[in-house]
Amino acid sequence: MMNTTTMIRLLALSAVLALGACGEKPQDMTGAGVKQDDAPYQGVGDSQYAQAGWKAGDKDSWEQQLKARAQYGQNDYTRMGAKP
Repeated sequence: MMNTTTMIRLLALSAVLALGACGEKPQDMTGAGVKQDDAPYQGVGDSQYAQAGWKAGDKDSWEQQLKARAQYGQNDYTRMGAKP
């Protein structure tokens, strides 16, 4: 059987561990290295993943590619040949 001193120490240790888990560090973005994003149509330069026919930095070309992707690549009705 435990004596009173051991019981108090275990209780204090468990209280310290339980309260230690409640702390949270602030998660703000004021640190160094934060950069602003460029416009999406600026692109990432010469990339093997760029769509053929798209010109980096050309906003109109970017919008045309998005429209074409929405119409032909992501529209299930046109992909399946079904009528809406």
